[in-house]
Amino acid sequence: MIHQKLPELLDKQAIRERQWRLLKRLLSEIDGKNRFWTKRFQQQNLSVDRISTWEDFRQIEPVTKQELVTDQNEHPPYGTNLTYPLIHYSRLHQTSGTTGRPMRWLDTPASWRWFKRCWAQIFRIVGLTRQDRLCFPFSFGPFIGFWAGFEGALQFDNLSIAAGGMSSEVRLQVILEHRVTFICCTPTYALRLAEIAQREGIDLANSSVRAILVAGEPGGSIPSIRERIETAWGARVFDHWGMTDIGSLGIESIEDPASLLILETECIAEIVDPETFKPVDPGEQGELVITNLGRHGMPVIRFRTGDIVRAATSPNKCGRQLLRLDGGILGRADDMFTIRGNNVFPSSVEAVLRDFTEVAEFRMTVREKHSMQHLVIEIEPNAELQDRDAVSALLAKIGKTIRDRLNFHAEIVAVEPETLPRFELKGKRFHRE
Repeated sequence: MIHQKLPELLDKQAIRERQWRLLKRLLSEIDGKNRFWTKRFQQQNLSVDRISTWEDFRQIEPVTKQELVTDQNEHPPYGTNLTYPLIHYSRLHQTSGTTGRPMRWLDTPASWRWFKRCWAQIFRIVGLTRQDRLCFPFSFGPFIGFWAGFEGALQFDNLSIAAGGMSSEVRLQVILEHRVTFICCTPTYALRLAEIAQREGIDLANSSVRAILVAGEPGGSIPSIRERIETAWGARVFDHWGMTDIGSLGIESIEDPASLLILETECIAEIVDPETFKPVDPGEQGELVITNLGRHGMPVIRFRTGDIVRAATSPNKCGRQLLRLDGGILGRADDMFTIRGNNVFPSSVEAVLRDFTEVAEFRMTVREKHSMQHLVIEIEPNAELQDRDAVSALLAKIGKTIRDRLNFHAEIVAVEPETLPRFELKGKRFHRE
C-alpha cells in the first residue's frame, strides 16, 4: 500500500500537483527579490503572476550554466541569483571547474534541509538499512560532492565515516576495520581503490561492502565500468546524478539497474530538443532541462544541464511513477565530437576501453588533423603487461573494437606504467586541442 508521507511513492497525478504547488511557491518567493530572475523575466516580457498553466511555464527561456557564470563574473563573488541578504545563507560550495571557471553556490538552512530530504529519498530507493555502515572516501573540500549525502545518512542515524584527508591505502584499511557496507564515491575512485587493493593483496570482493553509490561522472550506467566495479568489490553499484547548481536529483533503483529515477517530487524535469527546446517523444534522445523546487535562496528555472538522456517507455519495475532515464546519462552535449560524420560521446569510447581489463588508465585527446577531427587515445597497460608484443596486440585489439562498435578509426598509443594521472574526484580523461 502506498504511504503518502513518502514523496517518491506518489502517483503521477499527485506528483504533478505537488510540482505545481512548489513551483508557484518558488516563483512567488523570488518575484521582485531575486535580481537575476526578476531581470530575466522582465527581458522576456513575463509576469510571474500570469504563469498559470504548464504552457505558460514552458514560455520561460531555458538558462545555461554559462549565463550563471557570466553573472557571477560581472557581479562577484556570488552574482545576482540571490533571493535574500547574505546573512541568510549558511553553506558555500563551488563547482569542480572541470568545464571552466568554478562557480560558487550558496544555500540557506532551508535549502540545505531540502537537499538532505532529497538524499533521504535516494537512500530509501537504494535500500539503505539501519544496519548499514557508510564510508565517504571524499576530500570534503569546497566541491559539493557527498557533503549532503553524508549529512543525509546521518538523518537515519547510520554510522557514517568521513574519510577525507587520508591516503587511499588508509581509506581501504578504514573500510575493512570498520566493516563498512556502503560506500559513496566517484566511479573513477572506486576503480582506483580496487587497483590499490589488488596491488596490496586485499580481497575486496569478500569484504563487508555490499553497495557502492557512484556519482560525479559517467560510469555507473555504463555496463563495462559497472561490471568492473561490481566484480572488483563484490558489491552492487548504484548510479547517482546531480549537480552543484541543481542538487541531488537522480538515483538508480534496486529493481532497474543501469537507469536513473529522477526525483520529480523535488524538481520539474523536461527532455527537450536542444535546438528548439520543444519536448521530444518518449524514447527519443534529448537534453535534460531541470527546475529545482527547493532551493529558493539560489534557484535554477529551466536549467539546461547539457546531459543527453532518453525517457524509458516501459513501466518502472520498482512500481514508482517517477521519470526513469533509460541507460542513465547517455552523454554530454558539450563533449560530443564528430569523426568522419559519426557523432561520438567520450562516454561511448570509455565504455569500449573499460571492456579491456589490461587497461589500467587512459586519456583521450581530440585534435585537428588534415582539417578533420582526430582522436588519440593514450593507453597505460597494467604493470603486469610488460611484453612489447602483448602491448601491441592489445592496442590493435582496442583499435579494431572501436572501429567495429563506433565506426571510426582512432590512434591508439601506449604509455609507461604510472604515467597517466589518477583521480579521487571526477576523472578528467577527455581533452580537446
